[in-house]
Amino acid sequence: MRIAFLTAPEGVEQIELTGPWKAAQDAGHEPVLVSTKSGQVQAFDHLDKADTFTVDDVVGEVPAESFGALVLPGGVANPDFLRTDDEAVAFVRGFFERGRPVAAICHAPWTLVEADVVRGRELTSWPSLRTDIVNAGGTWVDEQVKVCDHGPNQLVTSRKPDDLKAFCETFLEVFAKADA
Repeated sequence: MRIAFLTAPEGVEQIELTGPWKAAQDAGHEPVLVSTKSGQVQAFDHLDKADTFTVDDVVGEVPAESFGALVLPGGVANPDFLRTDDEAVAFVRGFFERGRPVAAICHAPWTLVEADVVRGRELTSWPSLRTDIVNAGGTWVDEQVKVCDHGPNQLVTSRKPDDLKAFCETFLEVFAKADA
């Protein structure tokens, strides 16, 4: 399965990109780095610059339907930038409209809030997003990983980097079912 990993040009939490990316690769999937600009993505280790990664595709030039699933890594700045980019928001919404699975960790649900896809859904996130999720019509839960089936697709969410093992195992199970 081709899996889109959507990040902003700067601010993605490196471990939340590289951990799920490696898990997807190890499971035989094709991860594709999608961003709002071509070139490089600057990852961060919390507030410190980390590595850079080459962008494979640019939002607006590649349709959501060319992917079987979407992973949204976190980092505070990453989803905050993505939610202000109309093409990125439309790209994310496209996965929900097509019933394709989505996995989001940490602060990434901010982009889901902006895409107006959390209404009636149960999800988790970094705790500071709780009010945003509730105000957008979602139900926030404090769980290591949450799978929500109350919508057009399956949505997998986790709270933080400490949840990465469970997050990766769960989204891989969900994606495998969708790919069957």
